Amino acid sequence: MAGPLDGMKVIEVGLLIQGPQAAALLADMGAEVIKVELPGIGDQGRYIFLGDGDLRSAVFIGCNRGKRGLTLDLRHDQGANIFKKLTETADIVISNFKPGTLDEWGLGYEDLAAINPRIIWAAGSTFGPVGPDASREGADLAGQSAGGLISTTGREGDPPTPVGAFIADHIGSLNMVAGILAALNARHESGLGQRIEVSLVGGQIWAQATEYTHYLLTGKIPGRSNLGHPLIPAAYRIFQTADGWIGLIGLSAEAKDVFFALVGRPEMAMDPRFDALLLSPEELKSLLAELEPIFLEKTTNEWCELLKEAGARFAPVRNYAEVVADEGVWENDYFVEVKDASGESQRVVGTPIRMSETPLQPSATAPDLGQHSDEILSEVGYSAAQIEEFRAAGTV
Repeated sequence: MAGPLDGMKVIEVGLLIQGPQAAALLADMGAEVIKVELPGIGDQGRYIFLGDGDLRSAVFIGCNRGKRGLTLDLRHDQGANIFKKLTETADIVISNFKPGTLDEWGLGYEDLAAINPRIIWAAGSTFGPVGPDASREGADLAGQSAGGLISTTGREGDPPTPVGAFIADHIGSLNMVAGILAALNARHESGLGQRIEVSLVGGQIWAQATEYTHYLLTGKIPGRSNLGHPLIPAAYRIFQTADGWIGLIGLSAEAKDVFFALVGRPEMAMDPRFDALLLSPEELKSLLAELEPIFLEKTTNEWCELLKEAGARFAPVRNYAEVVADEGVWENDYFVEVKDASGESQRVVGTPIRMSETPLQPSATAPDLGQHSDEILSEVGYSAAQIEEFRAAGTV
């Protein structure tokens, strides 16, 4: 069954996560994606190895599924001219190189729009397209740091704590995809493409809209999250159990009555501290002094059963092995199996979007460096002899 972007052609000149993951999601949506890499070197994400002699890269495999691979040296005229020929029939170009790099190579938006006015040119940066840091390189950690997220995570008194995933990069890639889809819709009416610019810092600020709005309204800087959230009632929190941890997302009036009756503390259901939107440090400390010992009395599984019975919103804190072992995540296609070049099955992260008529689905594993160069170049009119000349010159 065709995907929603069936027939769309994407050329990705990306590295690491932000650009490549955006292109991978478009591939899941059915677009044809060509990944362009430097001959003999490729995306630096290929070289973040698993370790212990295993030369596979989770960064590259995780962000480059469903693509065809082309090597092309864009730093020289011959490579740039081949790239321009590819864009004649392309719909979208994606890059997250250092800002200005494609422009220096004559492959900026104005250059390509002069060849193909329908082209949608999407660029990802760390700090944004304008401003004093616009030309600086960065990566996920810079996005988390400059966007303020790290200042709120972790415990009071501890050093600033990065999130344990490349969250700035992935939010940046989602914003890029959103911009591309909006531009495709606009092109349907105007017939013209446009430039799209997203950044890691901008994505981090957007992802903290509630917290930043609180600051803009009050002038109060949020504290550290500790085991919960600085702007939400104390029951929105991670609690330690007898054998693990559980995340409790507050208790409704009805759930409070049932829950505290089940644990033999019905009087706590009347405690007004559960309903307070903000608690003083003293109030929070006294409330947690009563709650935390209760959760230590039972195992995580026992609490899950009690909280289900109470109608509470909660989830056990799981590690990656526990998540992957969950039947539900496989039934929802949050993990799927695809075939690699040898026909072997490989488990990959699926697409978190379900569509009834045009389903999204990873179609293949990440390509080897330059795996499809010959077929891609022949499709745009280059002969086998020309391709060999390009290869001999180091262009391909």
